[in-house]
Amino acid sequence: MSKTTKQTKKVLAGKSVEPGPTMSGSEILVACLEREGVDTIFAYPGGASLEIHQALTRSTKIRTVLPRHEQGGAFAAGGYARATGRAGVCMATSGPGATNLVSGIADAYMDSVPLVAITGQVAQAMIGKGAFQETDIYGMTLPVVKHSYLITDINDIPRIIKEAFHIAQSGRPGPVLLDLPKNVQQGRAQPVFPKEVSLRGYQTDRRASDLELSQILELIGKSERPVLYVGGGIVTGNASEELRRFAEAAQIPVTTTIMGCGVIPETHPLSLRWLGMHGAAFANWAVSGEFEPRKNPNDPMKRIAHGADLLLAFGVRFDDRVTGKTDKFCEGGTIVHVDIDPSEINKNKPANLAVISDVKHALGRLAEMVKRQPVQKKFTAWHKQIEAWKAKAPFGYLVTEEVMKSQHMRDHLYGKESEVILPQMAIEMLYELSKGEAIITTGVGQHQMWTAQFYKFKYPRQLLTSAGLGAMGYGYPAALGAKVAFPDRQVVDIDGDGSFLMNVQELATAHIEKIAAKAIILNNQHLGMVMQWEDRFFAGNRGNTYLGDPLNRKQIYPDYTAVCKSFNVQCERVMYRKDLRAAMQRLLDAKDAYVLDIIVPYTEHVLPFIPAGRTVADMIWRP
Repeated sequence: MSKTTKQTKKVLAGKSVEPGPTMSGSEILVACLEREGVDTIFAYPGGASLEIHQALTRSTKIRTVLPRHEQGGAFAAGGYARATGRAGVCMATSGPGATNLVSGIADAYMDSVPLVAITGQVAQAMIGKGAFQETDIYGMTLPVVKHSYLITDINDIPRIIKEAFHIAQSGRPGPVLLDLPKNVQQGRAQPVFPKEVSLRGYQTDRRASDLELSQILELIGKSERPVLYVGGGIVTGNASEELRRFAEAAQIPVTTTIMGCGVIPETHPLSLRWLGMHGAAFANWAVSGEFEPRKNPNDPMKRIAHGADLLLAFGVRFDDRVTGKTDKFCEGGTIVHVDIDPSEINKNKPANLAVISDVKHALGRLAEMVKRQPVQKKFTAWHKQIEAWKAKAPFGYLVTEEVMKSQHMRDHLYGKESEVILPQMAIEMLYELSKGEAIITTGVGQHQMWTAQFYKFKYPRQLLTSAGLGAMGYGYPAALGAKVAFPDRQVVDIDGDGSFLMNVQELATAHIEKIAAKAIILNNQHLGMVMQWEDRFFAGNRGNTYLGDPLNRKQIYPDYTAVCKSFNVQCERVMYRKDLRAAMQRLLDAKDAYVLDIIVPYTEHVLPFIPAGRTVADMIWRP
């Protein structure tokens, strides 16, 4: 009797389970993925993972999408996961294949995205010997995973896969790494597939008691200026409906983080849109108050109007892009922090009342309790103040004198203001023509902020963006993942020319795999957000932020129309405002992947803008 058969019988001892047919480790892995409901894997093959790819060719349930770079595959799996709420799955070989996944894994970790990353590994006998394409990916990713496994026993594969998906998708979601040595893939065993997962000490169903929640209601009853500050936890907790019911029942205004865009429709009367460094001025004022602008950071803050006296923080982490100078964020307000992850409590901002709970349960119960025991006031004066702030400082833009005098005007538009396309105009037009229904992905930079400002999101999981890690190159691969998940929905990547170029090879994936994800490039020939900081803090001195050809500044470089043509993907360039609407409609009507390269001025800055580490008193909110 073989060692494998003895181990299988030992596992089955005392259980009424018949061993199945003998399978290879790779076949067991694929069978486990099928049992977890995986329908798509983004996987790039190599020597240490080819056994798994061979097993995938025999699967009738799993589609294998071949990205053109492992990072593209990881971002695509992340886009799939953000759009669906289910774990995205990506795979790479050992060594450089595995290390190319790290940015995608880190992105999922920062934004609490369920991801299962599978890596092939050299045979166990070669681990630690500097074998060809060997890296310690297990150790390398420890700081950016929720959990990780190095599978050394073929009989552990079914249990580990079951655990991996449970960990990735439950509680606060996150990435799980599975490192599978080649000899384990090649071995044979009779698998035993567990039906349940039991992990000692791993709690995922934390629920606040009614006593804890009644304390929140009591604080609302005493408040005059409450604000709900909510984030990605509402999305991952599938709690947007409960949030809306609670906000409406208590008549409390709602502001979100970028991760929370869409958890309440941004056209809702209670919506304050999103807050933070480039968020709505009225949202920032509602939380921290309005102050006279300071001429320099050392001037005292002179308050014009008070902000929230009660901040109800649900599923947020008080990150620095929201708070600015932390001790001045909602200074003087009572802070209630509700989160499923105890490690977030008091980490960045002390809470007056902390509640560890699943947010869906907490918000659902609060909505019921408010209806049974009405505690809300009408907050009439507070709502009136917020409406005044909204009227004073809506998101807006104008063609400034800087635009008219810019090199962009001289090179391309010859002084015709009516032909200028500002980035904000293009996003507004996309919102109008798509009726606000598209799934939107972005890269990272100015275009990311303008997208969040000028596309008014209706639903959770509608804006997919690398918020915490801020990974350029995220947008188009994520759009591919979202489109694979929802082939009948319009999926558009709004990108910058620098960010799009970082994973431009995924145009090949779109064409070959027939994934009709669209892309709009807001092309200003610069690394826009860094350039904005150069303008604000370094007197406009350019430190490697110009992306065009310095010997021919009139040329648009690279020529994305030619690049896309080489991938057999349709692309057109738009330079004049009169041509924009028709071109954008063609993009939306296209049945295949389509790219719109829109030439915009490089002089435009994202406003509002609170400089890093500063306060609302330092906010620049008009040109």
